[in-house]
Amino acid sequence: MKKLNLPVGVSDFERIRTYGYYYIDKSRMIAEILHMEPAAVTLITRPRRFGKTLGMSMMASFFDIRRDSRVLFEGLEIMEETELCSRWMNRYPTIFLSFKDVDGLTFSSAYEMLAATVTDLYKEHSYLLESGRVNEFDKKVYARIVEGKASVTEMKKSLELLILAMRAHYDTQVILLLDEYDVPVAKASSHGYYEEMLEIVKALMSTALKDNTSLRFAVLTGCLKIAKESIFTGTNNFVSDTIASLGLNESFGFTSKDMERILTDADMVSQAAAIRAWYDGYLFGDCEVYCPWDVMNYLRDLQQDPKARPLSYWKNTSDNAIIRSFIDYAGSSITGKLETLMAGDYIVQKIEENLTYDYLHDTEDNLWSILYLTGYLTKVRESQVRETLPDGTSALRIPNAEIREIFETTVQTWFSDNARQWNRKKLFDAVWSGDCETLTREMNRLLRMTISYHDYREDFYHAFLAGIFAGAGYMVESNKEHGEGRSDVAVIDVRDGRAAIFETKYSRTLGSLEDDCEKALRQIDEKMYAKSFEETCDQVFCYGISFYKKRCTVKIKQE
Repeated sequence: MKKLNLPVGVSDFERIRTYGYYYIDKSRMIAEILHMEPAAVTLITRPRRFGKTLGMSMMASFFDIRRDSRVLFEGLEIMEETELCSRWMNRYPTIFLSFKDVDGLTFSSAYEMLAATVTDLYKEHSYLLESGRVNEFDKKVYARIVEGKASVTEMKKSLELLILAMRAHYDTQVILLLDEYDVPVAKASSHGYYEEMLEIVKALMSTALKDNTSLRFAVLTGCLKIAKESIFTGTNNFVSDTIASLGLNESFGFTSKDMERILTDADMVSQAAAIRAWYDGYLFGDCEVYCPWDVMNYLRDLQQDPKARPLSYWKNTSDNAIIRSFIDYAGSSITGKLETLMAGDYIVQKIEENLTYDYLHDTEDNLWSILYLTGYLTKVRESQVRETLPDGTSALRIPNAEIREIFETTVQTWFSDNARQWNRKKLFDAVWSGDCETLTREMNRLLRMTISYHDYREDFYHAFLAGIFAGAGYMVESNKEHGEGRSDVAVIDVRDGRAAIFETKYSRTLGSLEDDCEKALRQIDEKMYAKSFEETCDQVFCYGISFYKKRCTVKIKQE
């Protein structure tokens, strides 16, 4: 195993190249954008953690007139384009701005973050205050922005002013690179001040982008393509590159070719299958890609511990609230489709790429579109689709094991949270009185209310049982050693000195529920699961439960 200097959490291109971090060459993206003769505005949308910020940082290093970036790009693919480099490399004043940190529980706090972000950008270009070419009236506004004293109107026009001042100073058009453009409105939608933030962002965009002769071109990145009429009203020559496009599909994420090189360089070819199962599967255009954030994190862990297992690194970069809100919305149609997806199959759905954050939850189509556009679902290749798809629809699936685990964990949490609100008194009374008939009826009722996953395998039923008793004042143990083995679920009522042991079986047919129940009871007996509770509990109830899809049968061990 070779030790690579992996850039986990580092998205600054200059830092990566200067300090010798491991880097997969994505500089071809610059040529692809320039060969198309850049549109006035190019919007690139990809899910989070697929290298958008690093790509924008790379472009800033390439274009910025204040730098000499030849050393940084030495040996990279873009340097083969000698004529293009002579025309564009370090030839244009360049603004690189990110809205990734613009957030707040209230509009006031989020606006302050936005203003602070713009102020920091202005400070970076404070040389303009000394320029003899910049209008003196513009300098006064510029100074107010630097000092944090700008009015709301001045803040709305701040990008336009900076572009104008840089055009005057350098006597050439300006390039604008705006990363995570949609974060302010996404956060605003979540926290309830969408209209107020939309007004600010819309004004910033329209004044900077619409018919601005001082702008050479602009490139924006984000997770969603917000409908043009919502933010980019009146912006001409506007093009977008989404995960369904063919243009830049190899520029974000690691391709199979990239992964071959990475695993060879790291001497970790033996890990290829595990990495593919967990982090591959995203279809961008016609190119299947791996999530680079996950790959780099896992390789770092393997360097520290060769026995490290894959983890959901992507999950830890967000609260995945979008899936939870989706499940909370779920009706019978959505529930059935979720179960199909988590069983490993695909669904057929209409996808809407032009969305506005205030209407995300208005229709079921919008909800599925969000999950697709944000990377929780991906398209299935046409060759893998079993039927002819209706016009305007796509086959969608969960891309890999990591995302499936995120869905499952979210469903488990949703069930536990909802179980606390459901009336479980009859079920609990039945448990502590040995009433199997009532317990069977109540269990079946709750099963019908769940969202199943893992195609009804045993771990689904373990989580289902644990979720029923969670938050009800009981101690719940799952797969803990008792007697001569491990019982599936044990529920302990410490206050009243009693325990209930549940051994579960998954039945292959509906007709085998009764027999499988008996097998579960025999296992409790043979393994002596109840023995460890007899000294501390006055009563120990032993239940065998057999499940078949959303049906179950419960029996109690008779003394």
